[in-house]
Amino acid sequence: MKKIYIRAYARVQQQVDKLSERITQHLKTQDKGAITAEYAIVLVAAAGFAALLAVILKSDAVREALANLVKNALDTA
Repeated sequence: MKKIYIRAYARVQQQVDKLSERITQHLKTQDKGAITAEYAIVLVAAAGFAALLAVILKSDAVREALANLVKNALDTA
């Protein structure tokens, strides 16, 4: 199970690095000031967090917990 997370983290890190490089290249060609740079940093962080969250939510333990939560909610309704 740990190997899956390590591989998933490596893929996420590669995608974040690619996105960061694209943003850096874009900022070099169009210097719009500090606001643009801050926006880019927030986008990179959000993309990394979203990718990591997607990896976590795909794990069997989390999937089972969410399925049980939904099942219990539907059973009590």
